Amino acid sequence: MIEIKKPVEIEKLRKANQIVAKTLDFLEEQIKPGMSLKEIDKIAEDFILLNGAKPSFKGLYGFPGAICTSLNQVCIHGIPDEKILKEGDILGIDVGTFLDGYYGDAARTIPIGKISLKDEELISCAKDALYYAIDIIYQGMRFKELSAALGEFITKRGFVPLRGYCGHGIGKKPHSEPEILNYLENGANAKSGPKIKNGMVFCIEPMICQKAGEPKHFNGKWDAGSIDELNTAHYEHCIAVINNKAEILSLNI
Repeated sequence: MIEIKKPVEIEKLRKANQIVAKTLDFLEEQIKPGMSLKEIDKIAEDFILLNGAKPSFKGLYGFPGAICTSLNQVCIHGIPDEKILKEGDILGIDVGTFLDGYYGDAARTIPIGKISLKDEELISCAKDALYYAIDIIYQGMRFKELSAALGEFITKRGFVPLRGYCGHGIGKKPHSEPEILNYLENGANAKSGPKIKNGMVFCIEPMICQKAGEPKHFNGKWDAGSIDELNTAHYEHCIAVINNKAEILSLNI
């Protein structure tokens, strides 16, 4: 079952997600070459706590960090460790919060100093795919239609989506139905499956690889990227469907 949230629940989700957005903006201002991923994690945790929320990723499914720090070829679920950022790196930062019984979740990939043209294109693809998906959502659209549109957008840019991972519902749980792939599975009918309805709240998160979408793990079950071992990018927003269209909750307002 995909939950339909009441307006009061959506406002609670908005507050949790606003802290996510504030944290991402703060980190983007603070992060620079020479910092360790663990240092960034500590800064993020302190900022989230200062703003009255808890870092929801810490301990979730056994994850050790307060946030995910996904460096270069790591697309998602990067563990904050002692790696040091250098000029030319790209870093995915994924932040989750828990506030007043509800979860927030959003992510972005940022450049560390001057980066290559290919990495600029990679990051732009992830960000543009996210906002494209948000713009085309309407009540009555099927989730598989959204997945198909995302996959088509990504491949037209010359990249491929990371397979096996997806966007998700969110509310009193950090992950719930629906699962929103960034591609249409082989043989699937885009006109099948559940429809998007007013009151639904979910996270869309394009995960972009360069040549191969098959996943590879670089650090146990966590740091996930592509078997091509090339740089990747990830963007995510939490949205609510209100008045027949998508409204972004994870904004710093």
